Amino acid sequence: MPLRIIQYGVGPIGSAIVRVLLERTGATIIGAIDIAADKVGRDLGEVVGVSPLGVLVSDRADEVLARKADVVVHSTSSYFEHVFDQLLACVRAGSHVVSTCEELAYPFRKYPELARRLDEEAKAAGVAVLGTGVNPGFVMDKLVLTLATVCQRIERVFVRRVVDASQRRLPLQRKIGAGMTVEEFREAVKAGRIRHVGLPESVALIADGLGIEVETISETIEPILAEEEVRTEYLHVRAGQVAGVRQIGRGLAGDQERIHLDLQMYVGAKEPMDEIRLFGTPDLCARIPGGTHGDLATAAVVVNSIPLLVHASPGLRTVIDLPVRFAATF
Repeated sequence: MPLRIIQYGVGPIGSAIVRVLLERTGATIIGAIDIAADKVGRDLGEVVGVSPLGVLVSDRADEVLARKADVVVHSTSSYFEHVFDQLLACVRAGSHVVSTCEELAYPFRKYPELARRLDEEAKAAGVAVLGTGVNPGFVMDKLVLTLATVCQRIERVFVRRVVDASQRRLPLQRKIGAGMTVEEFREAVKAGRIRHVGLPESVALIADGLGIEVETISETIEPILAEEEVRTEYLHVRAGQVAGVRQIGRGLAGDQERIHLDLQMYVGAKEPMDEIRLFGTPDLCARIPGGTHGDLATAAVVVNSIPLLVHASPGLRTVIDLPVRFAATF
């Protein structure tokens, strides 16, 4: 029997996930949920840019969830507090949930009570819930843990990810402040509108997965300025304007830095790449020239996790709990 899947959220990432799902055998999409007026009532295939699928997008989440999907693929918001009720409804409908909500990747430090409640509800329903994607979920955490397999001990972790945001979707370019003045950027940071969500969660995942005692997790956010004019499909950024963001997440044990994550996302990045350095026995360095394409990889990570998630122990899981592999079929 194919896995019955509901897509909850049909924005750019949700649409990409649907297109990947359609390439897999062993899965069938039985419903789609979104509140956007220009999507409600339309065929899901039309919304995501493929042939009609015979599935209409609905804004009535309760009615769609009542169809009893095996898995709900959830992609509506980055913030755990905002999506908690959505996730709870999916769990109570008896469905496993894989979500792109970045804070769900490791909510136990920031939202211990909400995490406990969701974990208890998932266990009571006999389903598993997972937050994952490319970052958090893979490049700056799960890949680190995977590479650490060949180490006897690890003293310190350094990860750098440089992303050319000009190749990414408009919402992300806006989220990193591309085209703003420095003053506008700093005001937006204060208001919580500018930042990559999930860097502290990646620090926490690494610390948990490697057994590193981290007392404090800190984060800094600074603008990266364009050195020359940059044009993307969506934006025009002049020299001197903000091209994007540099965020640094640090895991500290006392005054000793054990984990350092350096994320640079900006339009016009000359040398995008992913780099992981493990300091221990032995030291290890891995580098991906060009980096990992965020949107394509997020859809892939989510879809590839589905056949693993349905066999996971019930409860609120993290990528530490699941293996990683490519899933050609479910």
